[in-house]
Amino acid sequence: MLMVVVISAVVLSVAYVTYGPLLVRLLRLDPHARTPAYEYRDDVDYAPLEPNALLSQHFSAIAAAGPIVGPILAGVMFGWLPALIWILVGCVFIGGVHDITALTASIRHKARSIAEVVREHMSRRAFVLFLSFVWLALVYIIIAFTDVTGRAFVGIVKLENGESVSGAGIASSSLMYLALPILMALAMKYGKLSLNWATIIFLPLVGVSIWAGQQLPFDLAPVLRSIWPDANDETARKAWDILLLGYCCIASVVPMWLLLQPRGHLGGYFLYVALIGGAAGLVIASVTGQEAIRYTDVIASPSQPIFPVLFITIACGACSGFHSLIASGTTSKQLRVETDAKLIGYGAMLLEGMVAVLSLCCVMRLAPTDPLRNADPNLVYASGIGAFLKVFGIPPQLAVSFALMAFTTFVYDTLDVCTRLGRFIIQELTGWQDAKGKWLGTLLTAGVPVFFVTQTMTNVDGKVAPLWRVFWGLFGASNQLLAALTLLGVTVWLWRTRRETWVWIVTGIPTVWMYVMSTWALGRMIVARWSTLNDVPAAWFSNVLVLSISLVLVVLATLMLVEAIVALMPRRPTGGETKPVLVPA
Repeated sequence: MLMVVVISAVVLSVAYVTYGPLLVRLLRLDPHARTPAYEYRDDVDYAPLEPNALLSQHFSAIAAAGPIVGPILAGVMFGWLPALIWILVGCVFIGGVHDITALTASIRHKARSIAEVVREHMSRRAFVLFLSFVWLALVYIIIAFTDVTGRAFVGIVKLENGESVSGAGIASSSLMYLALPILMALAMKYGKLSLNWATIIFLPLVGVSIWAGQQLPFDLAPVLRSIWPDANDETARKAWDILLLGYCCIASVVPMWLLLQPRGHLGGYFLYVALIGGAAGLVIASVTGQEAIRYTDVIASPSQPIFPVLFITIACGACSGFHSLIASGTTSKQLRVETDAKLIGYGAMLLEGMVAVLSLCCVMRLAPTDPLRNADPNLVYASGIGAFLKVFGIPPQLAVSFALMAFTTFVYDTLDVCTRLGRFIIQELTGWQDAKGKWLGTLLTAGVPVFFVTQTMTNVDGKVAPLWRVFWGLFGASNQLLAALTLLGVTVWLWRTRRETWVWIVTGIPTVWMYVMSTWALGRMIVARWSTLNDVPAAWFSNVLVLSISLVLVVLATLMLVEAIVALMPRRPTGGETKPVLVPA
């Protein structure tokens, strides 16, 4: 594992100092241009931010369960080598390119969203199609991430040394963690506490909450049994899912300063500590012989083909369409200098690639007969990080609790942002920008998942499966197809404004690759569900659901592709990009 981590770090670092500057030149990023953060500065939405601070904020928003769950699933299914190759190649040539071009497109269009770029350079119809696709993708993200988080709040995790970590304890720690940013925000706003002092005071309290959670576990199952005698852990999981969606409703409408900004600030430390601490612990453990590759399947014999399943299973770890929503939603409004896009857009994706590599190492350390290989990915991740941190003398129970809390922290950021973005889309499509539109958008975006999390879902063969597993394929395919649609929009913009051959190589080839892999995967889902629609009665509901959603996604993507082809035809007039305004000397 030592060589895997070292080689991955070298590959990603070399890419940053070689391909990154090339992208800066091709995109003509100008360090002297006046960015929207200055042009439209209001210190609410538009406010220039130092690159390191913006990197932390952006990285916290884009890094969620995806770079953890996807690599772990792919490592078990296909072996660690195919997963590792796709993570590295995908990050460097597709995911990183997707992120930096989406960010650049936004800042060149007054920090507007990618959907607005599509409207300007394609058509109003393409704009509506894009927004509809994005909203559906956001719903799948919320469903999958809510369920995998709710499962972390129930049951018991058995550690290798015989100790255990309770899901109820993780639930308690999470509730305490959510309370701390609110107290921090109130102290800063009304107590005039500085950010530095707030960090010094509240960051250690986050560590206390991790320890205290296991001492004061909040087990929802006994509470439910007092109402429904037959309630069990599965009932508690569904209840937690509903509570998490209720949290999404609240978090998406409260002022940014009260919850999202302070929580993002504290959550950023989790990301860096988990990444740096886990990687350093792994290296030390490998050098001292405490950790080695026990999972010998370099290339496994999977039940599903590598093409296209691998490329939609590892979603955010190699490329993610969701990143374009963050880049063009909030990050572009805070970019201080155009050239900072290299660090924020390209660099953050490479960092997420290292998170994915570390997650893959959590699989590589497991023996072929280890039952943990079949456990939920969050438990595999927590067990691995706990083992890596053990070399620093951290008690296993505390280390695993930290890893599970880090996992849920990643997800909180995603759930918040997804619900808020979904609300914006509903308001844009309906034109209702008042309180009515605000609550309609929020309730639709967080309310639709309520129906799904309360259902019992099955695989194609009719066997009951965790909800997140049923939806992970849809999430991965739709997320990767969203990346393809974003790259498609960026390619249309660049070609209509540049007419340079490099556009087809740098963004055109990634567009085709992501389009083919994601639609191929959706096609396989359609065929699989259709072929068993009437043969497996127990799977009928799940089959109809997945089949319908897959068809809708394919139709939307096809119509978007038609719009792009029409926009690229010579008879269409060439539109100009928004010219950067130079800062006066």
